[in-house]
Amino acid sequence: MAGLHGGVSAAGPQLIRAMNEQVLLDHIRRSGPLSRAELARISGLSKPTVSLALANIERSGLVHATGQRTGVPGPAAILYEVRPEAGFVLGLDIGSEFLRGAVADLAGNIRSRRSLRIKAAKAMTRVEELADLAKTLLDEVGIAASKLTQTVLGSPGVYDPKRDALALTGRYSDWGSPSVLAALRDEFGATLMIENDIDAAALAERAHGHGRDVDSFAFISVGTGIGMGLVIDGKLHRGSHGVAGEISYLPFAEGRGSDARDARKRGSFDASASAAAIVRAAKRAGVRGASSAEKVFAAAAAGDRVAAEIVSEEALLVAKAACTVIAVADPELIVLGGGIGQAPGFIDLVVDNLRELAPVLPDVKASVLGADSVVGGCIVAGLDEAWQRATAAIPAPAAHE
Repeated sequence: MAGLHGGVSAAGPQLIRAMNEQVLLDHIRRSGPLSRAELARISGLSKPTVSLALANIERSGLVHATGQRTGVPGPAAILYEVRPEAGFVLGLDIGSEFLRGAVADLAGNIRSRRSLRIKAAKAMTRVEELADLAKTLLDEVGIAASKLTQTVLGSPGVYDPKRDALALTGRYSDWGSPSVLAALRDEFGATLMIENDIDAAALAERAHGHGRDVDSFAFISVGTGIGMGLVIDGKLHRGSHGVAGEISYLPFAEGRGSDARDARKRGSFDASASAAAIVRAAKRAGVRGASSAEKVFAAAAAGDRVAAEIVSEEALLVAKAACTVIAVADPELIVLGGGIGQAPGFIDLVVDNLRELAPVLPDVKASVLGADSVVGGCIVAGLDEAWQRATAAIPAPAAHE
């Protein structure tokens, strides 16, 4: 083993101090309010070390004393929790029909939430609509944009930091233009972070949904578009190019709704199994009033045999995609989201097919998070980033301390 002079050095006092503060902040953030004694017990740090570290992070404004623990033996213990006003996070979602947004404080409390129907047909005008939504949200909270610690935008497509570009934006074909990215940064500043919308929904599922109870799961969204967020060992897996989960490009060009031209734009699986594909399949098969996937599902539920066949075909396609994920990643859980994935009875059809196809059958559940899941995931991602920034900025204690 190499000695200290052979390339390995002991951690310096500043690093140890920062690590101790990070440990305490993580516990307070996730389990607070907590007393000094409780922090010492769950962190394994000595009480004097906890007192010194806690004094510094309290001085930084990230936590504050919030009351006393009573009703237990001994003197009342002062409790510490996150100071909510220490920072704010803005989460935004560009949906297929709606823009959605929310502002949360650093403790994770939602201070304002809104949605509005998209009016813009062009990308640059959608940026303006996002900016207007953000201003409305901030006005409701009563803070200026300069008070935001982090802004996260849930967006179609994949942000490639190496090229500093958005790609694979699907139905928003003009969204990948470099001018759009520049306009977003002009509007939202240096704190802007772009997260794939389905990855964001998976983060929300991890924090607030079925994913809370497992270490690995796949969130598969089937609706206007198709995508997946994959969580492995508790962390979102993006892949080396950021395209992990882009299952719309799985080479499943089958089903009555498949369309070669659509496949070239958005991927074979999207062109075969998205809402548009279901409508195409229903119209080709002669289903009356098949103007939306919702109406096709309703017709199937009402006893239309042909519509029911199309729904069954859709369930088989989704099961094939899920089987691919199971065979490659073996998650503990599959969560279905999106308008189609959460349709009544659809999950049972998918599971019936998986029993025949998959090497093992994990739990399969429908998401219960609803339309705000992408915004919720953006808030989760924004809070994590905001905490990293805030803790890195904690000043060192004065020399006499």
